[in-house]
Amino acid sequence: MSATNAPGAVSTAPSKKPGDDWPKDRVKQPRSVKRIAVYVLLSLGLLIMSAPFLWMALSSFKTTSELTASPPVWIPTEWTLDNFRDLLDKLDLPLYFMNSVIVAVLVTVSNLVFCSMLGYALAKLRFAGRNKIFGLVLGALMVPGNLMLLPLFVLMSKLQLIDSYAGLVLPFAAGAFGVFLMRQFMQSIPDELLEAARMDGAGEWYIFWRIVMPLVKPALATLSIFTFLGSWNNFVWPLIATNDPDKYTLPVALATFATDPNKAGGSNGMLMAGSFLIVLPVLVVFIALQRHFTQGIATAGMK
Repeated sequence: MSATNAPGAVSTAPSKKPGDDWPKDRVKQPRSVKRIAVYVLLSLGLLIMSAPFLWMALSSFKTTSELTASPPVWIPTEWTLDNFRDLLDKLDLPLYFMNSVIVAVLVTVSNLVFCSMLGYALAKLRFAGRNKIFGLVLGALMVPGNLMLLPLFVLMSKLQLIDSYAGLVLPFAAGAFGVFLMRQFMQSIPDELLEAARMDGAGEWYIFWRIVMPLVKPALATLSIFTFLGSWNNFVWPLIATNDPDKYTLPVALATFATDPNKAGGSNGMLMAGSFLIVLPVLVVFIALQRHFTQGIATAGMK
């Protein structure tokens, strides 16, 4: 009788786990099929979401005959820059583009500074009424922005800031969303790190600029994209707060141009070119900050 068959003998053969006899292809195949299905669905969703933008971008380089062709022509057979040239001839595009850049950059920088300061105070400083102030911030997030247009217009009129860059920037110099985002992100910074800096003699201003701000770069990039996008595409407030055409931002100028039959003349090509120029800076900013943006979205609010 062999040792393995003897009574009381301990078998040294490796025990088989449930499912070891199954073909490996049967285990891997469902996963691979599921992954392919997810990729197909995501690609289809991306195509649907990006189709209007692709149509606008390609149409800005089409001739008039291709724009009005039936069935529609997606990729132009004859690429042309005539739409951009005609737009520059009939619209002072550099002036309006610079107005939009000035307003969007000032709004973005002011939000980064002020929202970071208030977010740091609400997250790391102890003072009376801190929770009430944070409650006001949350309440401000629930108020529709359109309800504030009339009070803002009256206030800017009283301050004589209509038709000025200050009137376009100051109402949006700080936002409740930015304060909430920075506060949630700064809560993830260990308190022990700040206490160690205070024990070494560092002041709050030094701690804020030299320790906290470098650690919240993903949140700053996220806030920069959202704020720049919102300010760049803002149409209602610049339309209300500006009467002087020289202070128009690019969306307001393009909308005014599109509704003027003496200028646009029903030219869809020029409108597509103008829309493409409006979207282009936002794409550049997003691509430049994409890595920090995704990191900020993934880690915001984690503690």
